[in-house]
Amino acid sequence: MNHRAAEIVRLLTVRGETLAVAESLTGGLVAAEITAVAGASRAFRGSVTAYATDLKRDVLGVDATLLEARGAVDPQVAAQMAAGVRKALGADWGLATTGVAGPDPQDGQPVGTVFVAVHGPFEEVSDELGGGKVVSLRLNGDRAEIRMESVRSVLALLLRELAGEQTGNERAQDTEQNGGT
Repeated sequence: MNHRAAEIVRLLTVRGETLAVAESLTGGLVAAEITAVAGASRAFRGSVTAYATDLKRDVLGVDATLLEARGAVDPQVAAQMAAGVRKALGADWGLATTGVAGPDPQDGQPVGTVFVAVHGPFEEVSDELGGGKVVSLRLNGDRAEIRMESVRSVLALLLRELAGEQTGNERAQDTEQNGGT
């Protein structure tokens, strides 16, 4: 079992928050890692494997003009996928993966080009990237290695966001407690 996935489920459960996942190149592997954790149903809402570009547009709400101009392998597409799955599945957090696992280039992007994104409860949707955080990856290896590293990377991104917020919240609580004594 993936340690990151277990920690994500634990943190989300403690916080009473939920997660939804939008996947392209990972084809359901992120959802599989999350659901391998016992108790995942307390935090995991579901996932959309939008492998086809039209599903990114029609199901996840990714801007059609953006898809036409840049293709599906783009940081803004990843950000909109994360925001879109969060909205579509009614979750507090949205994750997304899009990229080229190979063997051939796609949308003018070389094999190993991957974008992973997270969209959380405090993101500004008006942000240039559609809100959230996006990480650009240039991965080496075969198709399977690129897909698995994409899973590890998107889970690490969410874990950093959750841990960062928790640290911020704990600091705020400590300040309140110290101020009252």
